Amino acid sequence: MKTTKPVLLLTAATSLSLIGVALYFQLADRMLPCPLCVIQRYAFIVIAIGSLIAIGKSSLKRKIGCGIGLYGALSGAGVALHQLYVIAHPDIKCGIDPVQTAVNSLPFADWLPDVFMAEGLCGTYYDPILGLSIPQWALTWFIIYTVTLSVVLFKGKSA
Repeated sequence: MKTTKPVLLLTAATSLSLIGVALYFQLADRMLPCPLCVIQRYAFIVIAIGSLIAIGKSSLKRKIGCGIGLYGALSGAGVALHQLYVIAHPDIKCGIDPVQTAVNSLPFADWLPDVFMAEGLCGTYYDPILGLSIPQWALTWFIIYTVTLSVVLFKGKSA
């Protein structure tokens, strides 16, 4: 199938582009990322890495890469769903708690604090973008990646 490689490249590129959008919101619009937002950033990076691995010529690389990407997509979807639950239930706290402490103690938070340091609160309301909140957009992309990587994984030969 000649469409596998471009699809995987597009998946990796859009996933990394979403990190760029998140950084724009953080740095230009001062939307500080919460612990759940940072975990979703990790998930988008895992999707990109898995997609790039899956581009390899062998069927084994495709399966391993798609498996890694699917792990990122499904994990990210779960975190996005949890964030939507937190936003819908303001009595639930997700600010300075064990999750934030754990996320901020990872080495990447020291190496690239602008990308991986959680400083915001999960329940903070931001205006919707084209009718969806940021976690709803993230969930939408995680679902798209889950479907895309599943199709690539189960469709057969790579190109």
